Amino acid sequence: MKRYPFRKPLLSVALVAGLATSTFGIPSSSFAASQVETSALTKEDQKIVQSVNVNNIYSHISRLSSQPRVAGTPAEYNAVQYIQQKFSSYGYNVQIQPFTFEAYVPPTTLSLDIKDDNTKYTPQALTYTGNGQATGELQYVGLGTEDDVKDLDLTGKIALIERGNISFAEKVLNAAKKGAEAVIIYNNEDGELNGTLGGANDAYVPALSLPKDVGEKLAKKLQDGETLNAEVAVEGSKLETRTSHNVIATKKASNQKKDTGEIVFVGAHHDSVEGAPGANDDASGVAVTLELARVMAKAKTDTELRFVTFGAEENGLIGSTKYVDSLGQNDIFRTRAMFQLDMVGSKDAGNLVMNTVSGQPNTVTDIAGDASERLNGERTPYGQGDRSDHVPFAEVGIPSALFIHEPTEPWYHTPDDTIDKISKEKLQDVAEIVGAGVYDIAKIDRVTPNVKKPKPMKNVSKEVQDVK
Repeated sequence: MKRYPFRKPLLSVALVAGLATSTFGIPSSSFAASQVETSALTKEDQKIVQSVNVNNIYSHISRLSSQPRVAGTPAEYNAVQYIQQKFSSYGYNVQIQPFTFEAYVPPTTLSLDIKDDNTKYTPQALTYTGNGQATGELQYVGLGTEDDVKDLDLTGKIALIERGNISFAEKVLNAAKKGAEAVIIYNNEDGELNGTLGGANDAYVPALSLPKDVGEKLAKKLQDGETLNAEVAVEGSKLETRTSHNVIATKKASNQKKDTGEIVFVGAHHDSVEGAPGANDDASGVAVTLELARVMAKAKTDTELRFVTFGAEENGLIGSTKYVDSLGQNDIFRTRAMFQLDMVGSKDAGNLVMNTVSGQPNTVTDIAGDASERLNGERTPYGQGDRSDHVPFAEVGIPSALFIHEPTEPWYHTPDDTIDKISKEKLQDVAEIVGAGVYDIAKIDRVTPNVKKPKPMKNVSKEVQDVK
């Protein structure tokens, strides 16, 4: 897809006069109005483009990313209340769906001391790390695959492993099975490594992470024949029962006589990881969802619209799974499409892609692809991806796709995921594409193709992001 080419301004008397309002009856964004060439756009596209206000989106991100929003904490509930208030102010019927889950609590004690070079390091703990203290020789074991460790005896040792190829959990378990007392995984790209083992397991030993430069330095010393002894301490990590919430905003078909009986979902997750403000992950997706809800509030539609923000996505897609589990078979059957927005605003990420669980196109990718071609002159590509809240919808046969910029920025899931790294151009682009796609389905008197719904997909992994 072209990366935000300059677009000729819309031409209208109202715009020239500086008094533009959209055909939705909502003041339009001057940013949007100055960016779009009209020649390839439908009247419906122009309604969306004129109505989306990127400054609203940016303002939502600023408010939501003022602090981390860890699932089940007061900060997350503060975000829930903000989202609820915004949806209500747009005129939606808003429901809050509470649910409980087992949350990981980070360790209270975390240390790594390399005795032989008299250096104390500042590691990160992998989520769901085991607790314990370990003292032993550091041994480099490559990527920590079964082949890497099959001929090793790691009894009493601390394994140093490079990120890549297999999941963090597999690395830790492979080393532990060979007797390792602890595991240190270092990054294969610049920056801190904030990873997860995907869930609790009594077989996990203490598992830490280091930045790439630190890990490579230690690995080189070991490969050059130096002996390094280390002390590791991890204490206080645990699981506790917490309550998180989903926020569901519903707008029934505005023309009941032409109600198709269908539902279209737009979703994002409002929680973030520990220590991360989550401006891009995923305040950006929530903010675009809120703005599209505002835009669609007064739109004439023959389809029910549901805008949903999910809790506890970072804990394993828990909120979206709970929500889909609560849907009746009739709602599942009636649902035409699910658009999931996750990490859609970073200046430093790659281009926009649409990921489906299967990697195959569906209703969402077809319709949004058409919209992006009209808006940008080129179709947004699709690919395979299954680590966001579109997964539970796909599992029950609902056409779903994740909108995300790839490759992702290096500081997602870190304290550096802040609003100064957000691109208004990217926000505008994805809001226009998804907005035009949603309205293409929901508008009155549209031509509805006979689209065969995909079969339900069972046993799809719900591991949280950063598992490898």
